[in-house]
Amino acid sequence: METRANHVLIGLFTLIVATLAILFALWAAKYSSDKNYNEYDVIFHEAVTGLTKGGIVQYNGIAVGEVLDLRLDEKDPNRVIVRIRVGSGTPVKTDTQAKLAIIGLTGVLQIQLGGGSPDAERLVAKEGEKVPVIYAKESALSKLLNSTEDIATTATDILLRLNHMLSEDNVKRITLTLDHLENITGTVAGQKQDIAELLRNVRSASAKLDSTLAHTDSAVTHLDQNLLAQLPALVSKLDKSLANIEALSRNANALIGDNSDSLANFSSQGLTQVGPALAELRRVIRDLNKITSRLQQNPAGFVLGRGKPEEFQP
Repeated sequence: METRANHVLIGLFTLIVATLAILFALWAAKYSSDKNYNEYDVIFHEAVTGLTKGGIVQYNGIAVGEVLDLRLDEKDPNRVIVRIRVGSGTPVKTDTQAKLAIIGLTGVLQIQLGGGSPDAERLVAKEGEKVPVIYAKESALSKLLNSTEDIATTATDILLRLNHMLSEDNVKRITLTLDHLENITGTVAGQKQDIAELLRNVRSASAKLDSTLAHTDSAVTHLDQNLLAQLPALVSKLDKSLANIEALSRNANALIGDNSDSLANFSSQGLTQVGPALAELRRVIRDLNKITSRLQQNPAGFVLGRGKPEEFQP
């Protein structure tokens, strides 16, 4: 009986030691796990449909952790708080950004971390926070979903415009225009020879124009050369003419200076007599006109001093 009791005690002791060893191993594993990972709260201001626990967390396309929990903010239900766990070596810094990304075509979401400049400090929990907080920016998917209503409105407007543009009247006009174009192309096809002849004439005229321009260019060049050759002689003649004009101007100035008294005299006295002389000249001209008129009417009477003889009337 005593031996059996000893065996029971030994077995119980062994069971207790094994249990303690398992608990220690679990604690050590959890401690090691906690030591190798850091937890963060990512705040989203949009719906996170498709994101679940165990979802992938990537940093610049590399898987660095997973999603631990998702919950709504008790103070603001428009915000979603996602607890993530990433490797301790992940460089999550104060300027690191988070956003949602789609995995392939399955519709499953993941959290994509990015950014973080080399000089920025690592992100740590602030006062009152259990873990550091990362504020997510709006994802491309959210922008697309928010703009769906505008896209639908625009598409509807486009369809209405297309429907109006393709009305029966417009379709008839388009059909008539196509018929006219077909007639025009048929007419052009029938005038191939004339068009070819016209193109040949245009080509010939263009060649003649090029030849004329070449001759004109040569003539202008020749004219420029002749003008440049004659330019020194023309400049010399112009200098001589200017010298003669300058000498004539000096002589005129000297002549005016020498006769300044006579000119002044003429201005003060001679010009005052011009008016009476002109009046007298006008009277003389009137008298001469009268005499001429009388000579034309009765030359004999004017010369002999008699009147015009009267004609005899029986």
